[in-house]
Amino acid sequence: MFRWFADRRRKKLTQAPFPPTWKKILVQNVAYYGMLKAEERAKLHALIQVFVAEKYWEGAGGLELTDEIRVTIAAQACLLLLGLPHNYYRNVQSIIVYPSTVTPPRRKRSFFESSPTSVEAPQPILGQAFKGGPVILCWDAGLRGGRNSQDGHNLVYHEFAHKLDMLDGAADGTPPLRDRAEYRDWVRVCSEEFLRLKKDAKKGKKSFLRSYGAVNEAEFFAVATEQFFEQPQKMVEHAPELYRVLKEYYRQDPYRRASRQSQPMA
Repeated sequence: MFRWFADRRRKKLTQAPFPPTWKKILVQNVAYYGMLKAEERAKLHALIQVFVAEKYWEGAGGLELTDEIRVTIAAQACLLLLGLPHNYYRNVQSIIVYPSTVTPPRRKRSFFESSPTSVEAPQPILGQAFKGGPVILCWDAGLRGGRNSQDGHNLVYHEFAHKLDMLDGAADGTPPLRDRAEYRDWVRVCSEEFLRLKKDAKKGKKSFLRSYGAVNEAEFFAVATEQFFEQPQKMVEHAPELYRVLKEYYRQDPYRRASRQSQPMA
């Protein structure tokens, strides 16, 4: 019953014309938008309309939310969904946006922790995704990532890749896949590349992937997602099997997009 109401509401949202001012925001702030075919842009428009309407948006740190902020972030988050069966990130209810780098509050000591146990001081962050909680983003980094689609850094891709990973209840670098064969293939390929990155990072050797991906499997998937969409040629050159499993998961081919001349805006 609830799904019927949701589908009806979403149909109404997507039947409304996509606002011209929103399209102008996409052209200005989301460079990857220019790489999409006309039918992909239309699908992205529909995703954005639902995403913006259904999520709870909160400005923090004195930031006043605008359509530019919502649409720019929504577009990048929804780009990951273009080929996926999905429910509009059902595990994301709210998105909290700060103007710039934020330091989260100090974690309180647990009742079960002994008193001498030190509590690490919180570190400044650009974004964070919580299992069962909100996504926190910094607007300046989100805008920078949207406007530069080729540097391998995209905060929104990173945090929403974590949310895709968490859809099965665990942040372990393996999102929900289609069948056992895909799981086996994913674990084999991603484990091999993760261990290679860890080894390179330990030696101080530069890799085609950012060393932050060596922190754990969850961060590896998020970093690999950034690279997959932003520098697909580099991934195909250095880790073709990793590119293949990500292509099969996302059901998108950024390498082909990058090799194809962008079509004029409709």
